[in-house]
Amino acid sequence: MKRYLGSQLPKFSSEEMLLLRDSIDFIGVNHYGTLYAKDCIHSSCLCNDPTCSTGSDHAIRGFLYSTGFRDGVSIGEPTGMNRFFVVPRGMEDIINYIKGRYHNKLMFVTENGYSSPVSEDDDYQQDVKRINYHKLYLAYLAQAIRNGADVRGYFIWSLMDNFEWTSGYTTKFGLYHIDPQTLNRIPKLSASWYRDFLSNSSNVNIGISNKVCTDEAKII
Repeated sequence: MKRYLGSQLPKFSSEEMLLLRDSIDFIGVNHYGTLYAKDCIHSSCLCNDPTCSTGSDHAIRGFLYSTGFRDGVSIGEPTGMNRFFVVPRGMEDIINYIKGRYHNKLMFVTENGYSSPVSEDDDYQQDVKRINYHKLYLAYLAQAIRNGADVRGYFIWSLMDNFEWTSGYTTKFGLYHIDPQTLNRIPKLSASWYRDFLSNSSNVNIGISNKVCTDEAKII
């Protein structure tokens, strides 16, 4: 930041620097998916795809270019939101990055969830993809913790389907389905799975198989 912005950065007094140093209690991590990224400061970045401004490809002039595709192949399984792809190893990677960059400051995963499109609503109670998503992401999180990352908590996004920013009601993250007419809360299969996982995790297999490690796209 100092290299690129220099004198544009605000100046801090010695007293302010002392107040800011090591002043945070923890780092909250919101993580949903992984994208490819390209440096646009030292190289040319062009995005001619119609999704560049709103979809899975984003070009920020003078900064970076990010996309979920390389040579026409997606980095992972698509979800109900076009910028989120299922790449479970990304959870371990982001935790390890923060661990190294910020001297293993205490962390909480404050948001992690799978978005399903409204088209899957007819089968909303059998949300196997959401269960598989959380199994794998939790497995990679557990691996990061075993390797020394100071992660103290994990929160699924979300307990119930909700109004999701610019996507509105077109995508669902919840463990509970909300009937739009009656507002009844109906547990999905993932709610039962997560309850069982939390109550007796020793009986829930979230290990990382060799096949999963082999099949995942390489992240660069």
